[in-house]
Amino acid sequence: QVQLVESGGGLVQPGGSLRLSCAASGRIFSIDAMGWYRQAPGKQRDLVAEITSGGSTNYADFVKGRFTISRDNAKNTVYLQMNSLNPEDTAVYYCKSDGTRTSVLTRKAAYWGQGTQVTVSS
Repeated sequence: QVQLVESGGGLVQPGGSLRLSCAASGRIFSIDAMGWYRQAPGKQRDLVAEITSGGSTNYADFVKGRFTISRDNAKNTVYLQMNSLNPEDTAVYYCKSDGTRTSVLTRKAAYWGQGTQVTVSS
């Protein structure tokens, strides 16, 4: 079993910054990609950014130029640096590990963290 723990959320003023972290733990052999998703009340969960084990990144249009995703494969940790935050960024942010193996013989699976609240308000 794989566990994902997010941290770094909180309350920030418009224009401010936050840095989210997500650490994957457990018996992990490999992870194809890790990403950040967000969900506001009454809305669907949307992709924010993702990064592969090779370092390739993909961003949602609404965060390009403001957010940066990075990872430390050795630590199975992914980060999301969020700058120029606005109230529309308010949501629960979830970490996801995709294509995850617990050993070379196991099949790939996806795992989700429980989320961390980000609130942007004056």
